[in-house]
Amino acid sequence: MSAVILGIESTAHTLSFGFVDVEGVAYPSESALFKPKEGGIHPREAADHHSKVAGELLKRFMETHELSRRDIDAVAFSQGPGLGPCLRVGASVARSLSHSWNIPLVGVNHCVAHIEIGRSQTGCDDPVLLYVSGGNTQVIARANKRYRVLGETLDIGIGNMLDKFARSQGIPFPGGPKIERLAAAWTADTPGAELSGVSLPYGVQGMDLAFSGILTAAQQKTLDGNPLREVCWSLQEHSFAACVEVAERAMAHTGKDELLLGGGVACNERLREMSQIMCGERGGESFWPARPFCVDNGTMIAELGRRMIDSGTVTSLTNSAVSPGLRTDHTIVTWD
Repeated sequence: MSAVILGIESTAHTLSFGFVDVEGVAYPSESALFKPKEGGIHPREAADHHSKVAGELLKRFMETHELSRRDIDAVAFSQGPGLGPCLRVGASVARSLSHSWNIPLVGVNHCVAHIEIGRSQTGCDDPVLLYVSGGNTQVIARANKRYRVLGETLDIGIGNMLDKFARSQGIPFPGGPKIERLAAAWTADTPGAELSGVSLPYGVQGMDLAFSGILTAAQQKTLDGNPLREVCWSLQEHSFAACVEVAERAMAHTGKDELLLGGGVACNERLREMSQIMCGERGGESFWPARPFCVDNGTMIAELGRRMIDSGTVTSLTNSAVSPGLRTDHTIVTWD
C-alpha cells in the first residue's frame, strides 16, 4: 500500500491511529482506551496512559495494516478541542513523525473531523450535524465557509451526563452502553410504559440544551425508589428528545433535509430511532457512520487531514500548538 494519510486522535480517553488513502477510502483504526479505576477522566492520568502506550500502539497499527514509513504521505493530528495534556501527547507524536519521516503535518479540528468522516462514510452531502459525545453536544450546519454552531449544551455534554449518572449508580465507565441496555430491558418488559411516573426536566433552552438539571433529577428518582431500569429509560427519552428537537429546528431554519449523527452517543439505537422518526415526518433523511467511526478514532482525523491537504492547507511547526478550547466554527472550510 502507498500514499496514505495517517491520523492521530488524542483528545480525551482514546489514543488512536488510523488512516485513509488519497482517494478517501477509510481503514480501521488501532485504539487504546484509558479507563479510570474510579471517578471520571483525570487529564494527566489519561495523558500518562497515552504516552505509555503510544509506541507499541503505533507499531501494532503499522504491522496490522502492513504499512511502512514510505507509505505515509502526511500525518494529521487532533489540535483541539479536548483535554490539554492528552492533546499534547498526540501532537508530540505527530511532530516527531513529521520530522523523522519528512512528511507534511496538519492539525485538525476534532469536531469537524466527526462531520467529515460522517459525510464520507454515509454519502450525505450538506447535513445538519447532531454531535453528541462525552465532552460536546452541538447542533451544527455549514454556511459561508464555516461549520456554524446553531445550538449547544450550556453546561455538560450529554455523554458526560450519562456517564455521571452511571457512576452514581455504581456502573463503571463508559456508562452509556449499560444505560442503553437497561432502558431497552425496561421497555421490553413494560409494554405501554409512560413517562408520567418518572418525569424529568426537559433540557431545551431556545436553541441550546442543558443536562445538569436532568442529571440531578434522575439521581433523585433512584433515591425515591424508582427502578434503575425505568430511570435509565426516562433519562434517555427526555435527553434524546431534547437533542432531536433542537436538530429539527436547525433543519427547518436552514432548509436542509439531511441529519447526520456523530460522536460516541450516536451509537445509541434509541437516539438513531428518534432521529429517523423525526426526519421521516418532515420528509428528510437521517444518517450515521458505523460505530467505529462514531466514537473517537484516528481515521476521522486522517480524513479531515486529507481534505485539508487537498485544498492546500498544512500546519507549520510554529503553528502546531494544541488548542483545548478550539471551537467548531473557528475552522475555515476550504474543501468541498
